Amino acid sequence: MADTLNKGDVPIWTKPSPTSDLRPLTQDQGIKAAKDIAFGSLAGSIAKLIEYPFDTIKVRLQSQPHPPIYIGPLDCFQQSLLAPGGGLRSLYRGISAPLFGAAIESSSLFFSYRIAQSAFQSFVPSLPQGKGENLPLGVLLACGAISGATTSLLLTPIELVKCKLQYPVANLGDRDSRSHKGRGPLNVIASVFRDHGILGFWRGQLGTLIRETGGSAAWFGSYEGVLIMLHDQRIPHEENVDTFIGNPPPPRIHHQLLAGASAGVAYNFVCFPADTIKSRMQTEELGASSVRGKNQVRSTFWRSGAELWRQQGLKGLYRGCGITVARSAPSSAVIFAIYEGLSGWSN
Repeated sequence: MADTLNKGDVPIWTKPSPTSDLRPLTQDQGIKAAKDIAFGSLAGSIAKLIEYPFDTIKVRLQSQPHPPIYIGPLDCFQQSLLAPGGGLRSLYRGISAPLFGAAIESSSLFFSYRIAQSAFQSFVPSLPQGKGENLPLGVLLACGAISGATTSLLLTPIELVKCKLQYPVANLGDRDSRSHKGRGPLNVIASVFRDHGILGFWRGQLGTLIRETGGSAAWFGSYEGVLIMLHDQRIPHEENVDTFIGNPPPPRIHHQLLAGASAGVAYNFVCFPADTIKSRMQTEELGASSVRGKNQVRSTFWRSGAELWRQQGLKGLYRGCGITVARSAPSSAVIFAIYEGLSGWSN
């Protein structure tokens, strides 16, 4: 993050990064919105290519039946590679839907975050209104939560298709296994619409809403907070401080990477149980074909969570959390670094 200083080299407040442009709505907001969407989409897509195999392992750990068939992430990875119809390609099964989803998610998060900040400034005159002034961290957390809640409506249908495609073929019966191997995103979309109508695409919406609302507040809050902390450590050691007045420096790339990695860890850990329940809900019909029969009553979010708690306890709710946090740190660092880099270049 950049800074603005008074004479006497004492930082008064921190100018937020390009993710936190706090100026009231102006005529150039359309250009800024287009940049949010374009830069966020590119950053999210690149990060998804890096993290997708780890996400597949996470979904398989979360959606496995009881008793579990995988000992842990490494065992799941090994079985996925050695299983019939497996291999490295199986870990990228269904990549098209989440690749599109990653572009939608990142662009929506950055765009909604900016709009939420502008809305707070418009409706709460007591908040800082000047160009470059930083909103209180509590307000930024609220903006992150609003951004996540908005994005959840776009993400649930995409993640429903993704989870169904990631479900391990080995967990299905012979007949369903053969049909599942040849399925792609369009087949899944047609099947969901045929069986459950348009609302069927939002199965697991409550889980996505909880995860995205809390997770996005933690994501943006951690990123902004870490950059502020690093900024406070940086400025007293800078030379030629007077040159910063009116021309604040951008955050350093390693600061962006560290803040982004911290944000990724916070995002995934805070509301991980909600994501686990959502994944089980979105894949339960696949497991039902070989375990309980296809005519079972579909579980609600709370019923599915209670069943998981009864069977596996807290460990079951956080199954797959380790590998998720491990892959989210570099992935989130890449997202913020690319977004901030493109934003700085365009300005």
